[in-house]
Amino acid sequence: MLGCDQHTAVLDHDAIVGLLTTVPAGDLYRRADGVRHDSVGDAVHLRGLIEFSNYCRNDCMYCGIRRSNAHVKRYRMTREELVETARRAVDIGFQTIVLQSGEDMHFDQAGMCRIIEAIKRMDVALTLSIGERDYADYKAFREAGADRYLLRIETTDTDLYHRLNPGMSWQRRHECLLMIKELGYELGSGIMVGQPGQTIDSIADDLLYFRGIGIDMAGIGPFIPHPDTPLAGEASGTLELALRVMAAMRLLMPDINIPATTAMETLHPQGRIMALQAGANVVMPNVTEGEYRRLYELYPGKICVNDTPVHCRSCIGLKIKSIGRTIGQGWGGHVTHRNY
Repeated sequence: MLGCDQHTAVLDHDAIVGLLTTVPAGDLYRRADGVRHDSVGDAVHLRGLIEFSNYCRNDCMYCGIRRSNAHVKRYRMTREELVETARRAVDIGFQTIVLQSGEDMHFDQAGMCRIIEAIKRMDVALTLSIGERDYADYKAFREAGADRYLLRIETTDTDLYHRLNPGMSWQRRHECLLMIKELGYELGSGIMVGQPGQTIDSIADDLLYFRGIGIDMAGIGPFIPHPDTPLAGEASGTLELALRVMAAMRLLMPDINIPATTAMETLHPQGRIMALQAGANVVMPNVTEGEYRRLYELYPGKICVNDTPVHCRSCIGLKIKSIGRTIGQGWGGHVTHRNY
């Protein structure tokens, strides 16, 4: 059983390693679920995810929309398409919209600000997940109304980061996270569990890093190799380790938001429900429409690519209710950001 010496207040590197390797999985999940219940309650907050461009300037070794992948059919929503997609998501009940893309510099500061302002007029929380920008951009987006920003660090092992993200700088990534935090966004980050070369020790360091910079949301998902990338032949990460990392994150930072990631359901048909029962309290249904749902393929086997946003909203709602949880009302921000 998980002993009192491993209470959240005293978790250090060795204790986290123990959670990831030796504590029985069922005990860990039950403990994390209990901490989730006590810290953030039983509501599951829904975020409507719009994947608005699969162009990317980066060439990350694991990503299906990497710059060098010539097999990708590229797309980029117009501002009108994007805003209308958000409006439809709001009409079916979403109170948070997440705008996600590759690092597509076609959407410059002025263009993104116009999009942000249009969506914020719908009285929703708005999260951006559009990669590394300079301070002026982050500041302008915040002033235009963006509430949250998601930028995954992926790993704090700098050698591994530079091997898997050629041409990028871990230090730059870290500095972007600090800028986002300084500007008053709710800050989200996360890691990919099971990436080639990753160790349990480095995962423990990742979680402590998140506590150190004070994130408000942690996205934990498994590595799934894409056939059109240099890592096509590597083994996939396991659902168990991803769930363990997510549960340990809940014990380390009890009141943050933690999504049940879509990639977990790619590995197991009940992956998101399993995550909700192991510490998660957020789900991000895809509200992207038409062919765009299929073309934003970071990893293969992505779920729900042929569904409609209405169907996805209904389906996840039924799953949430089936485990005795409720759908959250309001913007569902980190409890330290009460106005969200």
